[in-house]
Amino acid sequence: MAVNEELPADAGQDAINELQSIRQSIDNIDAALIHLLAERFKFTQSVGRLKAEHGLPPADPAREFLQIQRLRGLAEDARLDPAFAEKFLNFIIAEVIHHHEKIAGDSSGGARAAGAAASRPADPAHPSTSA
Repeated sequence: MAVNEELPADAGQDAINELQSIRQSIDNIDAALIHLLAERFKFTQSVGRLKAEHGLPPADPAREFLQIQRLRGLAEDARLDPAFAEKFLNFIIAEVIHHHEKIAGDSSGGARAAGAAASRPADPAHPSTSA
């Protein structure tokens, strides 16, 4: 969806064309991110089903810690703020845990999910998450 903004009257056509081109690139990257996230969630749903079938807790703090450290390093290599990457991953992982808890609840009446949720640390700066 293109949104036309009012540009100064003296904005040259070259600048307008370049702005549109850059924005189209951003739109393409946004679409790719959504598709990649959808693909990632397909795999994490499989993990959630496997955990539920075998009575494993929805969250895996050790795995989460390693993932955060790995993504912080990747962010640094990509010249992206590692704190931003960590916040982004924590957001995704929180959603993954929510899905895993729902899967566990659907398959066992919620007992395992409730126990796992209660066992997670309550550090708001670094919520326990499972990717």
